[in-house]
Amino acid sequence: MEELKIYIADDDFDDRDFFMDALKSIDIDTEVSQFDNGVDLMDRLFSDVTLPHVIFLDLYMPIMDGFECLVDIRNFKKFKDIYIIAYSSIYRDREVNQLKEEGANQFLKKSSSLKELRELLSKSLKKVPYKNDEEVLKNEFVVLW
Repeated sequence: MEELKIYIADDDFDDRDFFMDALKSIDIDTEVSQFDNGVDLMDRLFSDVTLPHVIFLDLYMPIMDGFECLVDIRNFKKFKDIYIIAYSSIYRDREVNQLKEEGANQFLKKSSSLKELRELLSKSLKKVPYKNDEEVLKNEFVVLW
């Protein structure tokens, strides 16, 4: 069975490590690639033969932030089917609305609780259009926290 291919872009190593701990505790086969900025993520997207099913984008990163990455990704037809989950420890209505308008599929608020993050990731990944039992609405925008 094909693994769910995930990219995560977050400049904070501890946040990525915490994310990985939560992800490993979910019963789903994954292949994860990690990036500490948007430039490295974009370079990888353009060089990869097999694209990820889903990208988790931290909104606030140096060099190239999640907002810039989202716009760039959605500007290329090649990437149109990649499911994008923006995430941040900060929730602002204005920014979440901007994410929706620019083509993100979800906004996920970071959690400091491993149990809570695991539950949020589980709910979040069920929405990804990848071999799952739930019917996925491609144009549905989801906010989880």
